[in-house]
Amino acid sequence: MAACFEGEGYIVKVTYDFETEILPILLSESDIEESYQDRPGVIIDYDRDGNVVGIEILHASKRVENSRGLEHT
Repeated sequence: MAACFEGEGYIVKVTYDFETEILPILLSESDIEESYQDRPGVIIDYDRDGNVVGIEILHASKRVENSRGLEHT
């Protein structure tokens, strides 16, 4: 499953891999300089200037009450 939203000066790309249960959210096309696990299963990606460029949610289906009800608008 994938969704991509673009607007003036920003991009948000959300994909979900049902096999690995990883939900990556891309906020920028900048290169990732470092990643930090903010809390178990939530990884924040930063560019070289310290800006958040992505978020990865591991085991995503276990982090929402009704994962089958997820949809994008």
